[in-house]
Amino acid sequence: MTQVVLFHSALGLRPQVRRWAERLEAEGHTVVTPDLFDGEVFDNLEDGVKKRDAVGIEELSRRAQEAVADLPLDVVYAGFSMGAASAQALALFRPGARGAFLMHAALPPAAFGAPGWPAAVPAEVHAAQADPWVDWSVVEGLKGSGVAVTSYEGGAHLFADDDSAEFDHVAAENMYAALSRFVAARAA
Repeated sequence: MTQVVLFHSALGLRPQVRRWAERLEAEGHTVVTPDLFDGEVFDNLEDGVKKRDAVGIEELSRRAQEAVADLPLDVVYAGFSMGAASAQALALFRPGARGAFLMHAALPPAAFGAPGWPAAVPAEVHAAQADPWVDWSVVEGLKGSGVAVTSYEGGAHLFADDDSAEFDHVAAENMYAALSRFVAARAA
């Protein structure tokens, strides 16, 4: 099946991330869920963003690279919000990526020093239409590069986190189904 690396949001490696990993594993995939926050978890984004900023983007990038150092190159990278940036960076620069599944966030490839999205790496972006954390002009730019985009009604940022007040069961299940299809389509 497929090797998947699933990165957490700025809320940390919460149970929801592990539940998604377990669901993928039940489908026969191997999933790694790196903990970029050393076990700290948060109930609100403000505290999580403070942690992200305290650790720093360079250190988070180093931790993400370290987390995949011993994995095969042909993996699918996926991430929630802040974790989407880690998934996106690895899909852009670590050779052999099978794909990138970015949830609740996407950055322009130029933010990573890349000229554009590589045609050889399939990717999807999934986010709520009115999410204040998502720059839809960036998402539309990625769409123009061949990246598939799915938008969900509403403005909740982390609507897939069933431990969050923003949880939207229908949208979360639809996004999980899309992730499941994406990963299965990249099976070895």
